[in-house]
Amino acid sequence: MFGKVKTWLGIEGVKVELVLPELVRETEGAIEGILRFQTMHTQTVTSVKVKLIERYSRGRGDSKLIDEYQLAEIDLVQDIEVPENEVVELDFSLPFQLVKSEVEAFGSKNFLFKGIAKAAQLSRNAKSIYRVEAEAKVRGMALSPFDKKEVVIK
Repeated sequence: MFGKVKTWLGIEGVKVELVLPELVRETEGAIEGILRFQTMHTQTVTSVKVKLIERYSRGRGDSKLIDEYQLAEIDLVQDIEVPENEVVELDFSLPFQLVKSEVEAFGSKNFLFKGIAKAAQLSRNAKSIYRVEAEAKVRGMALSPFDKKEVVIK
């Protein structure tokens, strides 16, 4: 009885881990990564949702604004059997396209405008932080295991 409750809540259940490169080039257009699963009891992962999220902040102090944008998402729908005390890995590719702000678009026109755009971004304290999130659905579990990692996109 207690074992079923622990399994249903995800205690001793499947753990998911994202393995990502430290740096991704925007020109590549995709993040190549690995999903690593392990568990203490044999279980089946039915699907995994992987997302790329941009956290865009600007301003200082009380006038600081933070927005989050979902830039990409893939749904991997397949049954993945995860045997107990073994590591199962699944490769994935997450295609993305960054959204440029007006200042960034202005700066990309030529090399003279690039300096002006950088100065404008510094004065507004504008910056973007990117993270990848993975959430797995596991048969018989109420709570879904997840992981998130920051990635640098240049």
